[in-house]
Amino acid sequence: MKTKFIFITGGVLSSLGKGLAAASIGALLEARGLRVTIQKLDPYINVDPGTMNPFQHGEVYVTEDGAETDLDLGHYERYTHAKLGQRHNYTSGRIYYSVITKERRGDYLGGTVQVIPHITDEIKQAILQLNSEADIAIIEIGGTVGDIEGLPFLEAIRQLRSDLGTENTLYIHLTYVPYIQAAGELKTKPTQHSVKELLSIGIQPDILLCRTQISLSQDIKSKISLFCNVEEDRVIAAKDVKCIYEVPLRFHEQGLDERIIESLNMWTRAPVLTEWEDLIDRIQKPQHKVRIAMVGKYVNLKESYKSLNEALSHGGVANSSEIEIDFVNSEEIQGGQLQDLLSDADGILVPGGFGSRGISGKLEAVTYARENKVPFLGICLGMQLAVVEFARNVAGLPLADSTEFESSTPDPVIYLMTEWYDYRTDKIQKRDEDTDMGGTMRLGAYPCRLTKGSKAHAAYGVTNISERHRHRYEFNNSYRKVLEDAGISFTGLSPNGELVEIIEISQHPWFLACQFHPEFKSRPLDPHPLFVAFIHAALSKRLKA
Repeated sequence: MKTKFIFITGGVLSSLGKGLAAASIGALLEARGLRVTIQKLDPYINVDPGTMNPFQHGEVYVTEDGAETDLDLGHYERYTHAKLGQRHNYTSGRIYYSVITKERRGDYLGGTVQVIPHITDEIKQAILQLNSEADIAIIEIGGTVGDIEGLPFLEAIRQLRSDLGTENTLYIHLTYVPYIQAAGELKTKPTQHSVKELLSIGIQPDILLCRTQISLSQDIKSKISLFCNVEEDRVIAAKDVKCIYEVPLRFHEQGLDERIIESLNMWTRAPVLTEWEDLIDRIQKPQHKVRIAMVGKYVNLKESYKSLNEALSHGGVANSSEIEIDFVNSEEIQGGQLQDLLSDADGILVPGGFGSRGISGKLEAVTYARENKVPFLGICLGMQLAVVEFARNVAGLPLADSTEFESSTPDPVIYLMTEWYDYRTDKIQKRDEDTDMGGTMRLGAYPCRLTKGSKAHAAYGVTNISERHRHRYEFNNSYRKVLEDAGISFTGLSPNGELVEIIEISQHPWFLACQFHPEFKSRPLDPHPLFVAFIHAALSKRLKA
């Protein structure tokens, strides 16, 4: 079956929720029995978001094949069964890099290389490689209509309607209908101007999603329909919701999936949304509340830990618990503060990160969790710091450190492993301090074997797992015995035993830290086992208090 394409654009302002809209549409189409894939096209010049500051761009999401991508791919995978990777996220930088490489190689036979047709053809090629991957490919264009850097992407999708035909392409535009409280009115003018901007490029939207604080009256929908040349039943309210997993259901209530199927001239079964309805029911009726302290340095922007926040909520749903996250800035932790900041926490989580900023505060949080028997989950850097803290305060290595923070430490319990076996490529990888930043990373899915009888094994219920990574530094195996003798259990290792993936402290109710990022594989309808177990431990502590 030939793939049909849905193109999603956004107008007026950023952060309206194009990613959630794309993911929700994917969920609805899957509920109708269709196979879906999703792609994000980002206008920024970075080749990928891997080196971008989380404060500017939010979290970097990692796929199974090791692609560092936009956080919206996390939404896509959480809402659908799509398996995403390198070819599902392209930036202007990646597109231009490819074109320039071809030009240097002589592929254009000395011709003048231009935005049209060379850049736009490269974008179209990136989109069309998804042909036959699924019944429908949803393509989200990042940024806002009118941004200069986004014009080549819009031109490319404009051309694709001529190339593929109207029954194989659909334009959905997400816009904004603000409520002016002083006037007590919804205003449609921003939407009108946004659609006008699209029309000037040559794109007439087929469906409008109108982000709004309050419901759109039929009069408002009629006005938008008239001035934007979009049929009235294709003006869909994207009203604010308490829980993001309500969005597919709210879209379905307005017939969005039916309009999409009509436009693309497809036949499907009636949607089966029972799982989503049950999920919302469980979210809205929790039996318990659990408080988790997340100690990190990017806490001032919650988007920096997007997948982590969602994974905690998934673990909460599995335990019939509402999750309240206390975001604790590790840079602001000073002596004597910790008791006040963490005393109400049922569980403590130290997430990943890079660089030395905020490390002392995270180490104090690890110590607090260990000494006060508070359930603890360390992720990536969180595992490395758990090792450093234990080595210093329990194993008798007071100067133990990671070479990321102190290159001259006499006890480098965490270090840059210069040679290791890569299970994904079946090759020996080599790296050192001079290797390009991206080249020193262990990225994507790697296998791990769990020790039977461990907390990790109890959580997963199996001995062989695969998890996604994004880090440079590893546990130094020369310290394994001294730490084991002091009380650390190494309960998750690579199949050859070379790479430490999970540590636990047996003399603690629930203290587990992992080198990988379990949050990237957690789904609302399939919560990750470690988050389910962590929240269960935190809930048990709360109920005993």
